[in-house]
Parts: sequence; structure tokens; C-alpha cells
Amino acid sequence: MSQNLRIPGPTPLPDEVLDAQSSPMIDHRGTEFADILREISSRIGRLVGASGDVLLLTGSGSGAMEAAVVNTLSPGDRVLAVSIGAFGDRFASIADAFGANVERFDIPWGESADPATLASYLAANPPYAAVLVTHNETSTGVTNPLQELAAAIRSGPGDPLLVVDGISGLGAMRFEMDAWGVDLVVSASQKAWMGSPGIGIAVVGERAWAAVEQARMPRFYWDFREARSFAARGQTPWTPAVSVLFGLQVGLQRLLSEGPERTWARHEAIARGAQAGMEAAALRLVAPAGHRSPTVTAAWLPEGLDWAPFNATMRSRGLVIAGGQGKWTGKILRFGHMGHVEWPDIGAAVRVMAETLNEFGYPADPVGSEAAGREAFDSALVAR
Repeated sequence: MSQNLRIPGPTPLPDEVLDAQSSPMIDHRGTEFADILREISSRIGRLVGASGDVLLLTGSGSGAMEAAVVNTLSPGDRVLAVSIGAFGDRFASIADAFGANVERFDIPWGESADPATLASYLAANPPYAAVLVTHNETSTGVTNPLQELAAAIRSGPGDPLLVVDGISGLGAMRFEMDAWGVDLVVSASQKAWMGSPGIGIAVVGERAWAAVEQARMPRFYWDFREARSFAARGQTPWTPAVSVLFGLQVGLQRLLSEGPERTWARHEAIARGAQAGMEAAALRLVAPAGHRSPTVTAAWLPEGLDWAPFNATMRSRGLVIAGGQGKWTGKILRFGHMGHVEWPDIGAAVRVMAETLNEFGYPADPVGSEAAGREAFDSALVAR
């Protein structure tokens, strides 16, 4: 049975990406690979509004998060971690593990950080070396108002470094690194970029490079200085995930051909459709209107519904979605909709989910839920 893979990553891949990834191996120290590496880096820079260096690291998104921490901070540095969910907590934990003096600016799960409240907090405390922020929190389906948060951080004492986890947002939603004053952002190949897992991405601005030279946390594999040195001659310090890069090259070209504005509008419209379909199936969404993610939609499980058998039944019908993480395990469900996704993928998912809810004794109209989602999707596209 073919799967309708609706998790927040890895995401479904276009046929062209799959074909590219099956290409024969090449010399990762040769000129052909150098051209591919430079092309990928240039395309990512264009899509995120960055003039700084784009470093491609063999590893996961969490590896890129660790790389961001160890390359810009020293043990004992005062760091503020703005957390709105599980991945914000992870960013804080990484910095803490390497000896940073981490303070947590914790927001209740399901909410976004308020720029004015953050600005007041920064003004009332001694300067921080860096502020860690998650742009899009997949554990809750909430998007932070990053542009406004960046402005608040820039107005704080000491002008701290702004380090952003953009793993589940970049490529699917507006991001203007230079214009917003982001110093360092990390991402990963298996999300909206339409690649397989295996490549961590770090986009490093001028102020972050100055911090790299001063940082004293231990680093070897993740050393940005080595990555930049090798990138200058079209290589990576360590053996790269060559096949993943073949596919990523194609995924990025698809995004550039579509155009960022159309990509962002497509993701927003699909998200509106997913949200409306879930609500029509009598599910209550986690995120408040205005702060809902364009790449993942989270909803509360109905009272008394056991996630494990409910999930198993959906999987038996070809629908693969995500459950809750951390303290929300068994309490929510999550639909991923980023990268290679169109409305029929989500419409079918909403229908199967509603059918399964019926089977478990929770009234839902599969046809009506799918239709409500489609109407919201169409309306959002027209509005754009």
C-alpha cells in the first residue's frame, strides 16, 4: 500500500528528486561536486535572503543546532533560550550541555512568544551573549513572529547574537535573514527543501563569524571554520552525503522555479485547508488563529481516544501522521504539510482521519470535512 506520509519530516519527495538521488557516485573532491555544492549554497542563500556563508554539514537538523551553539559560544556565556515547545527545549539543552549559562524564557506550549514581553524581559536583565529562538515549532504547530522578535532582541542591551532554529520553516515561509537581523540560522534537508535526511544547513552572517573566532566551546566535526575553508574550494571537510545533495539540488531548483511568494502562498493555503478540515471533523486546534504554522497543524485528540490503536488503524489505511511529543505524547495529533505537497494529499488525509474517528465512536463527516478543507484552501489561494 502506498503511504500518504503526513509527518513533519522526513517529507515526501518528488520523482525528480528520487531519480537524482539514484545517480552514480562522483568524486567528492572533484570539480563536478564543487559545482553542485556551490549551486546548492547559492540557491539556499537566495531563498532565505542571506548574503552570508551557507555551510552544508553532513548530519541532522539537531546536529546543525549543536554546530550553531559550539561555534558561537563559550562556557559560561549568558544565553537566553526562548522556548515555545519541544524543539525550543532541545536548543536550550544543547547549549546547557556545553556549559553555557542558559536562562529559559519559557512560553506555555501552544502559544507563541510575545515580542513586547520579550523586549521588557531583555531590558530588565543583564546583557546576553546570544538569544536562541525557534521560528516554527513542530511539536505544537505554532509559528513565532520572528521578524518582530528579532527587532525586540536587537533593541535589547548588549545587542546579543540572534541564533534561529529554522529547520521546519525555511523554504516554506517568509524568511529574510539580512533584513530581519538574524545572525545565524540552521535548517535541514528533509523538510521543505524536498531532500532526504542527511544534510544540516547553517547560514552564517557577519556577526556570527566574529563570534566564531571568539568561541571556546569544543568543536571538531562541526567546526564552521573548517567548513568555510573547504567550501571555498568546493568541498566539505568530511565525506558528504552525496546522494542527498543530488536530490537537494533538484528540490531547491523546484522551489526557485515556483518562486518564493507562490511557495509561501501554497503552504499557507494548504495549512488553512488542513485546519478547516480538522475543525470540520470536530477536532480542536492547538494553535490560536494568527500563530498557526504553515507547515504542520496540531489538534487535540478527543477525550478518551487512545492514540496508539487510532494511529495504527490510520496507518493500516495508508495514512501516516504524527502524534504528540514530550509532555503532549498521547494528547495531540499532527499533520505535516511542507515541501512536496498539494491539496489532494491533505484532503485525502482529512478524509481517512475522519473515517477512522467514526470507527472509534467519534462522529465526523469524512466527505464534509474534506469539502470544508478544500473550500478553505481555495479561498486562501484566491485571497493571495
